[in-house]
Amino acid sequence: MARPRWYARSSPVGSRLGRHWDRFVAIWAALNVLLVIFDITYLPLRSFWLQRNLYPIPSVPLALPLQALPDITPWMDPIKGIEPHRETSTYLRIFDELDAAMAQGGSGTTTPTPAQQALLRRQVEATVELIDTNPFEASGATSTLEKIKGRLERRAKRDSAKQAVALLLSPAWLSSHPWTEESRFWRSQVLPLVATNYWRSFDQNGRPTDHAWRYDLLLFQSVFALDILLRAIRMRRRLPGLRWREALLRRWIDLPLLLPFWRILRLAPVLERLQTSGVISIEPLRAVVSRGVVALLAIELFEVLALQLLDGLQQLVRSRRWPERLRSLRSHQTVTSYQQRELVELTRIWAPLLLARVAPRLAPELEGVLGHALQQSLQSTMVPPPLRQLQPLLGVEKGISRQLAAGVVDSLLDLTRSTGNRLGRRDDEQLELLQRVIDRFWEELASALESGPALQDSQDLICALIEQIKRIYLGQLSRAGVGGLIEELDQLMVGQPSAPAQEPLESD
Repeated sequence: MARPRWYARSSPVGSRLGRHWDRFVAIWAALNVLLVIFDITYLPLRSFWLQRNLYPIPSVPLALPLQALPDITPWMDPIKGIEPHRETSTYLRIFDELDAAMAQGGSGTTTPTPAQQALLRRQVEATVELIDTNPFEASGATSTLEKIKGRLERRAKRDSAKQAVALLLSPAWLSSHPWTEESRFWRSQVLPLVATNYWRSFDQNGRPTDHAWRYDLLLFQSVFALDILLRAIRMRRRLPGLRWREALLRRWIDLPLLLPFWRILRLAPVLERLQTSGVISIEPLRAVVSRGVVALLAIELFEVLALQLLDGLQQLVRSRRWPERLRSLRSHQTVTSYQQRELVELTRIWAPLLLARVAPRLAPELEGVLGHALQQSLQSTMVPPPLRQLQPLLGVEKGISRQLAAGVVDSLLDLTRSTGNRLGRRDDEQLELLQRVIDRFWEELASALESGPALQDSQDLICALIEQIKRIYLGQLSRAGVGGLIEELDQLMVGQPSAPAQEPLESD
């Protein structure tokens, strides 16, 4: 069985230092792609990195703590220009003061003191203001406020978030519900969502602050530019006549590595470098993907080409210039030299082959056919009907028919054999006669097509046949689909007996 190309991996070419450098750059570029993906997804996933809680079921406050992950927000927030939001920070500070004051009353259900009731009213006012002003809109997290309102409404079993918070922080509610449980609810269900809000600064161009490009330029793009330059130098050493511009253009796939925008496109050159440096092999994946793509394109391309070919053939058949094209096949119109008489030479080769070699071997069959025809003719013309029932007379008639047929066939075969032998010899006069016969044939055929309805009828029949071929064959090809072609290819590649493995060829 033929092995895939990626089974025979050739050894990398170049010095050991060059190979180590290529692998380092490939791994460094892969790390850069991971950081680019992290940088792109940091803002949408900032709540996860801040809380490090995973919510596996949507719309259900079930959190899986992942505290083993480090808190990276203190390092990433300054890079993205993120600062704590004033309103939400004030809201969290007010709740901390309320929680500290309520904790002095113990863990049981007691009626709040006047000082505690004042803090509760302030917390209610802060929550209502939070709902009215919606500070989450600046960070594009309006859905966070809706989550907070929904959890408050479910906790208090009310249809309004303002009514719910007024009930949850009322002395009547706290007299029957311990503050420890209420504090646990607020700190686990409400305050973490409030803490996710932030404010992001803007640069002089009016865009959100983002200093990630500085680290990208200093740590990664400088290395990529150096590597591209070294590759161009090595290419110019191998090809001294190559210009710098051509050497750099040959590494066009490395262009996304130097672009400060659309950084996700770096995935293509990174995969190419990981493949060429021998760190990973993506050839099996490429072969699987390209197989389906190539099969699909092959079907589409073949359908278009076949349809165009058949349409062109139909247009050629429908043309009214058939007689003119047949006359153009005559020698005095198409042949300009003796060596160009291909049709005459083909006749000279095939005529002896058919007359001198093929026809004599058909003698028994020809005798049988001609004898049967003569016997039927004798029975219908020479023998009276009353005598046709006599078996001896029929035997004599059959023998005479065979003798006559044998004599006629032998005479004809002798004539064809001698004619074939003569045609096999090169004779200028004979070639001229053959040429006249062929020219006369084309002329008579063209005249016959012009004078009768044969041309129109032939065109209609041939076009109908081509149309039927288009409908049947191309329809079956489309129904076969890509899956059938891939399955057939797998059967050809895997189902055949294993062949001796060949040694891998060394790369240039």
